[in-house]
Amino acid sequence: MVFYFYAMQKIVAYPLTILYFICFGLTLVFFHPIQWFCFNVFGYQAHKKSVDAMQFSLMRCLNVLGTRFTFNNPHDISSNKPLIIVSNHQSMYDISPIMWYMRKHHVKFVAKKELGKGFPSVSYNLRHGGSVLIDRKNPRQAIPAMMEFGEYIESNNRAAVIFPEGTRSKDGTPRPFKTKGLQILIKKIPSALIVPITVNNSWKTLRYGKFPMGIGIHIKFTVHKPIEIANFTDTTELLQHVENTIVEAIQV
Repeated sequence: MVFYFYAMQKIVAYPLTILYFICFGLTLVFFHPIQWFCFNVFGYQAHKKSVDAMQFSLMRCLNVLGTRFTFNNPHDISSNKPLIIVSNHQSMYDISPIMWYMRKHHVKFVAKKELGKGFPSVSYNLRHGGSVLIDRKNPRQAIPAMMEFGEYIESNNRAAVIFPEGTRSKDGTPRPFKTKGLQILIKKIPSALIVPITVNNSWKTLRYGKFPMGIGIHIKFTVHKPIEIANFTDTTELLQHVENTIVEAIQV
């Protein structure tokens, strides 16, 4: 009976995935010229609002698949301080909810350089919205870029999002954190609050691979208590505390 249910669910997933991809693609194409116009004519604030609207729309596209979102953030986090948001990484669908629900903090990402071109709307925002593109195979490029990014976050009270696992977990099981980038951000954004976030179930959107997508997934985000960097004199201890906080809340 259970096998029959999952077999039928996968069959239904095929047409819904096609519909989702159409909605997803049209959304990216629609917002690309809007972003360009907002950025070049009205500047940063207008561009940010267009990006926020795009993230909301991308989440609505996922509703086509029966995807639901719960973003549990019981903390009153000041928007007058820079943030370092640290999260586990399960799929590309982690990104829009973080950007939407944390939008008052002006969320920026540490992203791999390959995303900086070829993707309508996404690439444009990464290049012009304040995020940083790094070559993970080239420390000579990555380290100075991260340092400059940290200075930008510190001076403008933005929120830097970093996925220390580097690549997404395909089954929800967390990968060991790579902490070099996070160490640079901590050094360059000394006034920041570190905000750990745990993502659950996002990997299930790709449980069958890229096609079809998983349907009826409930993606859950848990925002943990912000951490004052100044409360830790030992960076290694701080990094371990952040990793433990995130990993302990993952439900595999």
